[in-house]
Amino acid sequence: MPRKAAAVPSRIYQLKISLKDSKPPIWRRVEVADNVTLATLHMIIQTAMGWTDSHLHMFSVGRVAYGVPNPNYDEDVRDERRFKLNDLLTAPRQKLSYEYDFGDSWTHEVLLEKVLAPESGVSYPRCTAGKRACPPEDCGGVWGYANFLEAISDPEHPEHEDLLEWIGGEFDPEEFDLAAVNEMLR
Repeated sequence: MPRKAAAVPSRIYQLKISLKDSKPPIWRRVEVADNVTLATLHMIIQTAMGWTDSHLHMFSVGRVAYGVPNPNYDEDVRDERRFKLNDLLTAPRQKLSYEYDFGDSWTHEVLLEKVLAPESGVSYPRCTAGKRACPPEDCGGVWGYANFLEAISDPEHPEHEDLLEWIGGEFDPEEFDLAAVNEMLR
């Protein structure tokens, strides 16, 4: 049976996803259909940034939270599968917050930079730019990441060898592979 062609989106949102408090900045620029659900946006952010989807997450706009509702928690979280990106962001310069891993608290700003017409022959989502490697999972948030980088760059640091072994032998904080991100997004 032939595969049904994907519907061409009517509007594309150019988003800049920035890891808050990272110095130097860690960010990705992605283009997505404006009508993706927040659940789909979660997976796009995971892929574009380089996370492994191993922890809980939540979107927020003001005091309203969107995520995966859990009856075991008291928090009022709206179901991210029922809300589309264009329900929350409608014009350039609007933003929402995305937190990944409540222990490490990787907080991202998701900024709507531009609203674009879809390009013929282009598959969305796509990443168009980015800077720096995603920090390793479970390294302790932005501040733990700074300590991690300090330790792996200093052979005299008491944790140098252990952290290099933990990360698999090497880690380049400047590395960002646009082609690899787009391959994963496909």
